[in-house]
Amino acid sequence: MALIPFDDRDGFIWLDGHMVPWRDAKLHVLSHALHYASAVFEGERCYSGNIFRLRDHTNRLIESGRILGFDIPWTAQQIDDACDAVVKANGFTEAYIRPIAWRGAEEMGVGAKATKIHLAIATWEWGAYFGVEQRMKGVRLDLAKWRRPAPDTAPTASKAAGLYMIGTMSKHAAMDAGFDDAFMLDHKGDVAEATGANAFFVMADGQIHTPTPTCFLDGITRRTVMALAKKRQMPMVERVIRAEELSQASEVFLAGTAAEVTPVACIGSQSYTPGYITKTLMEDYMDLVRKGPDEVMKLVG
Repeated sequence: MALIPFDDRDGFIWLDGHMVPWRDAKLHVLSHALHYASAVFEGERCYSGNIFRLRDHTNRLIESGRILGFDIPWTAQQIDDACDAVVKANGFTEAYIRPIAWRGAEEMGVGAKATKIHLAIATWEWGAYFGVEQRMKGVRLDLAKWRRPAPDTAPTASKAAGLYMIGTMSKHAAMDAGFDDAFMLDHKGDVAEATGANAFFVMADGQIHTPTPTCFLDGITRRTVMALAKKRQMPMVERVIRAEELSQASEVFLAGTAAEVTPVACIGSQSYTPGYITKTLMEDYMDLVRKGPDEVMKLVG
């Protein structure tokens, strides 16, 4: 089936305070963000008409902009309302939502203090990041040659567009090698994350271990999974995980807005078998996202 280009679709996109026809949501080729990656974004999912942990995503979007040196000129409530409005305008109840804020075209060069900050919010119907059948048997990850940068060399606490370039390069290389995605180490050679999702490992001690997010996002889904594990009284250890410890895990799974909770079948030549812990947390997560915001807040606070 042919792909539908994202610039040629029916529907509406919220752009700088107005709902505009999808095909009319445009920016100039000399926008600063296109040349210098001065943009931040979010990925959100709507389940049964409710955007999961919307305010947490909005707060992170605003903070990401501040880390990159700009303030988004809309309040958190205005952004939340716009996200809800664009989902409703497109008639969706199950959807992916993409807010993005960027520097405009008023100034071209490394210095860009005179640029206007824009905000757009789009949404589209999107099922599981990986197909259900594939998800149950686990995805295959290659070990990427690119590493997550040190926090003093890049704004790693932000969801900044530029940080995803090496993710795209790593995923393309993995796909060319016959894998589904790539797994990345950090600048020290320790375990980090997949190209767009955090990782969890069930180790020989029976506990769930996850790398400390010192140079990559402490994901919203990551924190949700940790809360679900705590509710189940599943021990969770957050620590530095050495690359050589990948062979000591019995189960591995990913967690992210797009990936949701996805089992891993292998990382490079190391194989894993999705088991009870992965299956339980996957089911718990899929049950939680379809609860109302009040129920979600009871868990995550």
